[in-house]
Order: sequence, then structure tokens, then C-alpha cells
Amino acid sequence: MTAYPLFTAQKPLRIGTRRSPLAMAQAQMAASALRSRHALAEAAVILVPILASGDKIQDRPLAQLGGKALWTKELERALSGGDIDVAVHSMKDVETVRPADYRIGAMLPRADVRDRMVGAPSIAALPMGAHVGTSSPRRAAQLLAQRRDLKISSIRGNVATRLSKVESGEFDATLLAAAGLDRLSRPDTGHAIEVDQMLPAASQGAVGIEALAARQDLQTMLSAVNHAPTFACVMAERAFLEALGGNCHSPVAALAVQQGAEIWLRGEILSDDGNEKYAGDIRFVQGDVGGPHKLAEQLLRAASDRVKALFGA
Repeated sequence: MTAYPLFTAQKPLRIGTRRSPLAMAQAQMAASALRSRHALAEAAVILVPILASGDKIQDRPLAQLGGKALWTKELERALSGGDIDVAVHSMKDVETVRPADYRIGAMLPRADVRDRMVGAPSIAALPMGAHVGTSSPRRAAQLLAQRRDLKISSIRGNVATRLSKVESGEFDATLLAAAGLDRLSRPDTGHAIEVDQMLPAASQGAVGIEALAARQDLQTMLSAVNHAPTFACVMAERAFLEALGGNCHSPVAALAVQQGAEIWLRGEILSDDGNEKYAGDIRFVQGDVGGPHKLAEQLLRAASDRVKALFGA
């Protein structure tokens, strides 16, 4: 255990986080891990809530507003400005290509990677022509691949807002990440969809802690709470996304699992209407950066020109 006397009640470690209930819950998890690992007093670690652009604008899909940077840019501006020491992110919301000034120094142990259906016990149980709310191109394409009769519309807002829209009848159902529901103490909300039926988004269920790359003291501090298997798997999924060259409009799913010294990576790319799906998997030695790239190349080779265009290929 390394002591960090620099951080005290008078000069606490400042953790930047979005203001949403889920983001605050995840930041509390990071704070607890850092306090425990480094024997810091309760008051020596504080949360600094910051309003992200993605939380300000709720009437349009994220992909139309500039993508994942909407969740991270204010936090990273606060890092650069010295207003916070570290930032906590859902890794699913972190852009694949990162500015060199920032570095994810740790990831907490990954939670449930599955999606949950709220409003029906399963995809098959949805009524004919059901109206499903999701702003995720991946979820929309995966649903349409299985049920072409469904009506898919954009839904924005925090978890409580989305649930209320189903309860009010505005939507028949929606999909939410199981990890987020669990972290908000809603373990019984919705019905889990197994990954064999709906492969999750890359990095789903993972929480990352970021600091300035130049702050080696903070990077060392974060490394002590890093969960190495989660980090290895999430980085493999992110390398797969980078190799594909997709963006927030691109329907893509990925899941890596550590199996001994190897990583088993599954991936799929789809057309936005779900009519086409190309899936595959690869096993490679942990740390082999070429493995995820090989899978991406394999899927793009098999894909139609229409799907390749969604990934800039």
C-alpha cells in the first residue's frame, strides 16, 4: 500500500464526473477503490460534478451531436485546467482515438456486460410492431436483425427518464445496460439478453479512471487500483473498433474474454437496418495488438460495400 500524503481533507484528490446519477455512482466506486488502496481518509477524496454537453442536449441522438466526445470533453478540459485531478468515465463513452495528453490509468473490475430489455421479458415477446426506444445504432440494428416488424425511435435521457417513458406508454420497451441498472441499485429491472443473442457494445460494463499523461504520480496511483483482466479485454475491444474505423453511426459490437494467457474476442458489424450482419471471433495471446486488427480486417473483407461504407472502408 502506497501512502499519498499529498491528498488530505485540506487538499483532497478531486475526481471529475458527469452529474448523472449513474456517473456519480461510478465515481463513488472509483473514490472508494482509491481510498481503500491508498489508505486515504474519506474527506481526502471528493467528487467534482461537471455538466457534460451530452447531458445538456436531450432532443437529438448522440451520433448527430458530435459523438462520444460530448461525454468527455468537459472533464478533459477540467483536467487540463487543473480543476480536477482525475476523471471517471464509462469506457463505452470514451472515444476510440484518444488525445495524447490524457491516459486511462485504471479500470475497475468489469460488471455485467449484457443488455436488459425493459417492457417485455424478451425480444421474441415484444408485440408485433412494438415501438422500442434506443439511440444506439448497434441496439437498433441488432433488434431489427431479429424482428423486422419493430419500430425503432431515438430515446435520450438518464436511466430514470428512459424508464419513465416506457412506464408512460410512450415506448413499448427500451434496452439498457445491465451494469448501469445494477450500479443504480435496480438489479431486478428488466430482463437480461444473453450475449449470444445480442453481443454488447465494446467496453460495456467497464469504468475507467483518467489523468493527464504527464502526471506520472497520478498514473502510478491509478495503476494500483487497475483490474488487469478488465483492462486487457477492454483495450482489445477498443483496438478492434479503431481498426474498423467506425464512428457513433456505425452498428458494431464486441466482447473480449480472458482465457488463461489468451484473449477471445468476438465482434460483429451490421447494416443500420439489420438486414446484414457479419460476425466472427479470434483468439490471440494477451498483448498481441495485431489480433483485434485481424478480426476487423476479416469482417470488412466479408462485408458488402454498403456496410463497408458505414466504417469508412
